[in-house]
Amino acid sequence: MNLRHLSLVLIITLSLGACASLEEQGDDTKNWSASRLYERAKEKLNNSDYEKAIKDLEDLVSRYPFGPYAQQAQLDIAYAYYKYDEADSAVAAADHFIKLYPRHPNVDYAYYVKGLAGFNRGIGNLERMLGQEASERDPRAARESLQHFSQLLKLFPDSKYAPDAAQRILYLYNTLGSYEIHVATYYMKRRAYVAAANRAKYALENYPTTPATPDALGIMAKAYKLLGMNDLSDDALRVLELNYPQNSYLAEVRNLKVKN
Repeated sequence: MNLRHLSLVLIITLSLGACASLEEQGDDTKNWSASRLYERAKEKLNNSDYEKAIKDLEDLVSRYPFGPYAQQAQLDIAYAYYKYDEADSAVAAADHFIKLYPRHPNVDYAYYVKGLAGFNRGIGNLERMLGQEASERDPRAARESLQHFSQLLKLFPDSKYAPDAAQRILYLYNTLGSYEIHVATYYMKRRAYVAAANRAKYALENYPTTPATPDALGIMAKAYKLLGMNDLSDDALRVLELNYPQNSYLAEVRNLKVKN
């Protein structure tokens, strides 16, 4: 064997040895039980190391797909994705758990995590939109969060997560209503009166009994009057006066002079 071939054999031998060594180093959990794997993953979760916690939890489920540790790990995966700001992955993980274990005693938590996943992202998007010029962007995350929390209350009214979900629903209703008024006001400023009236009507129909209601009625009354739809304007104004007699839109609409 010449020197060149000997060198090549030596390199291959050393490479294989290194790979074997790396495999041995990376396989230190090969014989670990499900409980031990879960303890390590839970420790990372408690230390807010969500990325590594997700990896360990998914590894546990892969190795031990059946049993209580796998079930709890899948719930924890959904929560870890939520805390890791991966809302879509959190919802997908929660949905997967619900599909596999629809009668699990903690399935209500999966619905709760679905609501949480979209809540912060949805509220953050709405707050940014409320602080700038409104557009046609749809606050999808907030609406989905509202839907998930509402589903939790419907299916599990006695859940320990129900009180918090109810508070978040109220906050979402109020914020979504305010967003619709913001958009309607945006259209009014640009003299897009049909769009403004429709948006205010949407707020009134979908977010009643919220702080958005009086402004929705006022915008409808003003927009309809500017469009020459006096009957609809008078109807909105009458409801506004009956329920909110101090609202500033009352005088504004009555004193509005419309050019024919």
